[in-house]
Order: sequence, then C-alpha cells, then structure tokens
Amino acid sequence: MAKTVSVPQPAGAKSTRRENAENGFKAPAALSKNMQRVLVDLTALHLVGKQAHWNIVGPNFRDLHRNLDELVSIARADADVAAERMRSLHATPDARPAVVAEQSSLAEFPQGEVHTHDAIDLVVQAIEATVWTIRDVHDEVDEADPTTADLLHGFLSELEQQAWFISAETRTASN
Repeated sequence: MAKTVSVPQPAGAKSTRRENAENGFKAPAALSKNMQRVLVDLTALHLVGKQAHWNIVGPNFRDLHRNLDELVSIARADADVAAERMRSLHATPDARPAVVAEQSSLAEFPQGEVHTHDAIDLVVQAIEATVWTIRDVHDEVDEADPTTADLLHGFLSELEQQAWFISAETRTASN
C-alpha cells in the first residue's frame, strides 16, 4: 500500500542571519542548494545501507553485512560533515525524513529480504547515484567555495572506494 508523504513547507536549505562574531563567508543560495542535494543523498544512502544490512540473505552474508555497516558509517559521517559545513556558512541543512524522501535522487530499496547478489547491485546503484549528485554539483560548489569542494573530494574518494569494494563481490576476473 503506497502512502503519500507530506513534505513540510518550507523545506530545504535556507540562509541564517549572522550573529555575534560570525562575519565570515556566507554561502550564496546556489552553494546552499547544492550542499542540500549532497546532504539529502548522503542521508538516503545511509538509510539504503541500513535497509540492505538488515535484510540481506545468501552467500557471503557476513562479509556484505559488515561492509554495509562500513558504508553506513561513511554516509552518516559525510552527511554530518556536509550539514556542519552548511551551518558554518550560514545555511540551514534540512534532512527531515519527508524532505529526504522527496528530494533524494536514490531509487527506493525493496522491502523484505533481498538476496546478497541483488543487494550488491542495488547498493552500488545507490552509491553511484550519490556520487553522481556530488559530481553534478562539484564545479558550481568549487567556483563558490573551494574549501567546501575539498570536502566533496573526500566524499567521492570514500564512496567510490565503497562501490568498488561492494561490487567486487559479484565481479569475475577478466583475463
């Protein structure tokens, strides 16, 4: 049974006013919007990773189960870094469940048990969707704030490594 999600309004990143001694760089609207996209996909990736972690069955269960925990830790930590960077640039991150459900570019993960080989493909697709979001916003973020773009580089490195680790489970060697 499909259930409609009501997204609270307003939704998404918005600017804050400067207070106290905060007179540093303030994120332009495009930077806030781009980082909001990254935050939403990282948050969704964490949820996809946990859903897979809880429901996989089949060969190499234990290895994949543990690797999914590693992916979840990376996605959660990177989401936190992204959100805190937004706050330091006077933008308010928004990762409320309804906002993540509405704004994420990740495909919905199936409900119930999922065979390990199917889960590998689905999780790698979720990682790659997150990576493409980061790559899509990268140049505009870099133009507005190279320091924030440096954070994106770290996210890409970690996530692309996880895609490689996880996808290697079902690959065959090419000779």
